[in-house]
Amino acid sequence: MSVDVPSPALFAPKLVTVLREGYGLAAFRADAIAGLTVAIVALPLSMAIAIASGTGPERGLFTAIIGGFLISALGGSRFQVGGPAGAFIVLVAACVERHGVDGMLLATLLAGVFLTAAGALRLGTFIKFIPYPVTVGFTAGIAVIIFASQLKDLLGLTLDGKEPGPFVAKLEALAPVLDTINPAAVALAVLVIGLILGLKRLRPHWPGMLIAVVAASVAAGLLGLPVETIGSRFGGIPSMLPAPRLPDMSWAKIEAILPDAVAFALLGAIESLLSAVVADGMTGRRHRSNCELVAQGIANIGAALFGGICATGTIARTATNVRAGARSPVAGMLHSAFLLGFMLLAAPLAAYIPLAALAGVLAIVAWNMAEKHEFATLLRSSRGDATVLLATFLLTVFRDLTEGIVVGFALGAALFIYRMSTASGVEERVPLVPADRADTAVPRAPYDPALAMDRDVVVYRLSGAFFFGTASTVGAVLDRIADERKAFVIDVSAVPFIDSTAANVIAGIGRKAGRHGIRVFVTGAVPVVRHALLRAGAGRPDVRYLPRIEDAVRVAHALAGHADLDSIG
Repeated sequence: MSVDVPSPALFAPKLVTVLREGYGLAAFRADAIAGLTVAIVALPLSMAIAIASGTGPERGLFTAIIGGFLISALGGSRFQVGGPAGAFIVLVAACVERHGVDGMLLATLLAGVFLTAAGALRLGTFIKFIPYPVTVGFTAGIAVIIFASQLKDLLGLTLDGKEPGPFVAKLEALAPVLDTINPAAVALAVLVIGLILGLKRLRPHWPGMLIAVVAASVAAGLLGLPVETIGSRFGGIPSMLPAPRLPDMSWAKIEAILPDAVAFALLGAIESLLSAVVADGMTGRRHRSNCELVAQGIANIGAALFGGICATGTIARTATNVRAGARSPVAGMLHSAFLLGFMLLAAPLAAYIPLAALAGVLAIVAWNMAEKHEFATLLRSSRGDATVLLATFLLTVFRDLTEGIVVGFALGAALFIYRMSTASGVEERVPLVPADRADTAVPRAPYDPALAMDRDVVVYRLSGAFFFGTASTVGAVLDRIADERKAFVIDVSAVPFIDSTAANVIAGIGRKAGRHGIRVFVTGAVPVVRHALLRAGAGRPDVRYLPRIEDAVRVAHALAGHADLDSIG
């Protein structure tokens, strides 16, 4: 028996592949331009995501610099750009609220360990099996929660005490203080949103987010607007990276943050692989999913050591990277280097950025995340898909993101099982040869259709996947064996797959038939189906295997004539 050993090529970073192919000055120039373009987009976005996550803006930059560099350097995609992602705002904010920043750092580090292990165990392919309605549902739910989290800064509201994290509690806390709306904050948020949308339409290649944030900061400073800024809330951002350190840990703390770590790892895997798939679609390349998971894991470990939040591949920045002409992972690495340069040189200027401006940026992010067209299409597609979509969406908004994904996935799996079961069937008393066949079909000797009505032989034909979802229904039909029958034929030539539950149904039918003196024949079994049946005990003397129905009918009639059949099947 051979052992499937993972090939080292599956875990080779795409950077190694690029260097082996040859990397020249022209490619470096293209990567440098793309990296600078992405860095300009990532600068305000990273700070905004970190603030919305309940941490300081500097932690978003630490994540983009350290995590982004490692994702590009070690990842399985040529164009993936990593950093803090809007999808994590909900999870990170909840973790910070429950366990503090140090607990969040420990959860991020453990999530990195889980992601690395998942990649090493080659689980990347299975993570892609998240049903599409679940992906759209939780993404839309996250978008709603992100927008709700920015209402306070968008409107400049004054809230006594801490802003609640849960969606309903947040709205209940903000509703009574709507009379504290700050017109200046609203004007800056509208300015930012208008500039981003206008530049996207008129000058799509310009860095709309950065231009909008700079314009809002200049306007707030020159006009002396009474709005809250990064400096007034956080005291600015540091102009250098911190020294790496392990977060405080104990068994009790690890046990407490374990659910958060698992949620970080699951969402990080889904988000990064989706982003890599988007990049593949834009470029015609193929990423290495397991290598990508290993890189995501190492990047999260690195981000946690430097005080960052969760890092993952991000669709918006990755798509920007591709459109800017990136050639290799060097672009993503340079994006991190440019961000480091911005932080070292321009950190004091960040103190003047109004929080309303960053809230406007995240409002645009939430709008783009919502996948409104896909949501509406799924609602109209089928009742089952709509149920999975709405369950995931509503649970994500009103309960918990992890709960939404788990319940949505379970409903999606149940829907798939139901659809597979309805696609499977069993036919009794049908002609052995169809009335119409294609002219190019392989000719077979015609047999009398009356054979299917033989009093001594009953023939059942199974079609579709025969698995636990269909075993009880099909088994109930097959189990109706009349005592006067001499033989029982089960044709599985149209069954591509059978699981242990269904195989045990056939084995049980064979044993019951044997007790009544009835021979059971299985025809048309492909090797994988026959192997599963034999493993379940569906073998001699209760069950015999023959290639075709016609052979089984012939043998059954020979049995009725007391022929010696011990050498057959």
